[in-house]
Amino acid sequence: MDDGSSETDLLVGSRTEGLRFHLNGGNIAADLKVYKRRWFILFVLCLLNCSNAVLWLTFAPVADQTAQYLRVSLDLVNWLSLVYMVVAIFFSFITTWMLDTLGLRFSLILGSWLNMLGSILRVVGILSGIPQWAVFPMVMGGQTLCALAQTLIIFSPTKLAALWFPDDQRATANMIASMANPLGLLFANIFSPMIIHYTNNLLMLLIIYAIPATIACFLATVGIRERVPPTPPSASVVTSSTEPFLHGIKLLLKNKAYMILLVCFGSGIGIFTCFSTLLEQILCVKGYSNDFAGLCGACSIVFGIVGAGILGLYVDKTKQFTEVTKINMCLTSLGCSAFAVVSQLKDMKVAIGAACAWFGLFGFSVYPIAMELGVECSYPVGEATSSGLIFISGQIQSVIYMVLLQALTKPLADSTASVCVTGGEADLSWTVPVLVMAGLCAAGTCCFVLFFHTDYRRLRAEATASPQNVTDQTRGDDTWANSTGA
Repeated sequence: MDDGSSETDLLVGSRTEGLRFHLNGGNIAADLKVYKRRWFILFVLCLLNCSNAVLWLTFAPVADQTAQYLRVSLDLVNWLSLVYMVVAIFFSFITTWMLDTLGLRFSLILGSWLNMLGSILRVVGILSGIPQWAVFPMVMGGQTLCALAQTLIIFSPTKLAALWFPDDQRATANMIASMANPLGLLFANIFSPMIIHYTNNLLMLLIIYAIPATIACFLATVGIRERVPPTPPSASVVTSSTEPFLHGIKLLLKNKAYMILLVCFGSGIGIFTCFSTLLEQILCVKGYSNDFAGLCGACSIVFGIVGAGILGLYVDKTKQFTEVTKINMCLTSLGCSAFAVVSQLKDMKVAIGAACAWFGLFGFSVYPIAMELGVECSYPVGEATSSGLIFISGQIQSVIYMVLLQALTKPLADSTASVCVTGGEADLSWTVPVLVMAGLCAAGTCCFVLFFHTDYRRLRAEATASPQNVTDQTRGDDTWANSTGA
């Protein structure tokens, strides 16, 4: 523990690493174990999360070329990304229940198969011989399957961290698994424009992106064999997820701190989605190329991953979830406002790149910390349920914001600087939409900073766990498995 009164003994075995925790200043002792195979499961989840994010953002960095290739409007191309949000709104409750009730293994394997089948259907949809009228529906069908997979994958980091990792590694494990998603967005931002530029072939792009989805499916199906570890890694996890699903949701809806986090951080997720999806369209009308837009998106993600690594290690040591989240949201709002201004100016590549890097450093990096904060303020409700509702809130707000921002665009009077490939459609001005996006970010941040206060319920449960409870619920593999509901 952080006060220095606890001790950790490493017991090295062929398959496990034993951890002996002396909780609450040595007053409570319990034998708890973590297993080396937790790193393999973490790797599989990272690959799945990364692959799914690549599939989500495949078309956004090359939206104008995609519209030409598929012979559809830019609005329909945007729906290839928006379908993820729509599917999440309707199916996240079901997949959250599955993750907390049927378990992590079942959810990851099902998600991996949906992810792979969706990526393959996208490829089939644009093969030669497919009637033109069927091309877009088949690509959209593949995106829909991938969107269903996302609802199973995106809630898993907090569940995996709680089930397999000790308390001093949870935030780091959650950070690694969660940041695999923006890493996938990074790859999409870099490689989508690059592959299209060199091959001028959308089919090649989709084939390349189907490969990691197939590998992830194989590893998940063959390699993940256990629902839960034989013994729990921390004292709190044995009582987590014991609340029935619907009762857990009722508890969350009555939890003031959680509801503030749900709305305010959900707004942040919505803004991040709009930023990622619309970046290329916002910049091309001011004369910035797709390659530069992809570089800006990549820059924001790289800085986000670096920031998340630093924050994960810091929070694992200090447990300052609230303070870190509030500071980062304030700095994110500042970056969003800067981007809204400089993105509407010509020949400002350095300033735009810096604004995107700032936005990523403080905006993307806080995601896993905020999800851990949601678990802390809602314990003992299941991790997937608490994370899932926040994500659902983000997806609902994403759809609202995307529709709103696109509705606020106006035909551009002077489009001489534009490099957009619009297929005959008028270029659009994004000046008002980006200012509205910055205003929404600032409003959500102010509400969170002023009104969010919470106790860390999971940490408190670990500090006050009774020896009898720990002994009773870690007596055997079956007892532990049953107590998780997995």
